[in-house]
Amino acid sequence: MEKVILVDKNDNETGAEEKIKAHKDGKLHRAFSIFIFNSKNEMLIHKRHRDKYHSGGLWTNACCSHPRPGEKTEDAAKRRLKEEMGISCGLRLLFKFIYKKKFSNGLTENELDYVFAGNCNTPPHPDKKEVEEWKWVSQEELKKNIKENPEKYTHWFKIAVERVIN
Repeated sequence: MEKVILVDKNDNETGAEEKIKAHKDGKLHRAFSIFIFNSKNEMLIHKRHRDKYHSGGLWTNACCSHPRPGEKTEDAAKRRLKEEMGISCGLRLLFKFIYKKKFSNGLTENELDYVFAGNCNTPPHPDKKEVEEWKWVSQEELKKNIKENPEKYTHWFKIAVERVIN
């Protein structure tokens, strides 16, 4: 049973909770989003597998997940990037933000999201249970597509990408 780290709005740990229960109850928990750029300054994005517990079939940043209780967020980010996308690279923390989004399936994302960025030219070898498709995209093309088709992208990605690109 996978657990997430519950936090208060100041990022102080308040406990741990089973992941799906935390999402059913809408409890604030720690998460991370990773943005990867190649040497052409293109961003790696992926389409979440359609069977994910929420936001399946939507495009998002290279990797997003949750640290486990007792795990440093940066260590968790590196671990999940390798597990999900099959790549490793140095990551730097850009910023943190809190967002809350209710989904039609009854789950709620209420996350304190650490946003990391890294550079990598290695082609991903994604976990097919997590990722349906992936591509490198120019930042200009991405901004245009999000504006024209916002429903094709995850909620947190649309928030974070504005700050990452700027």
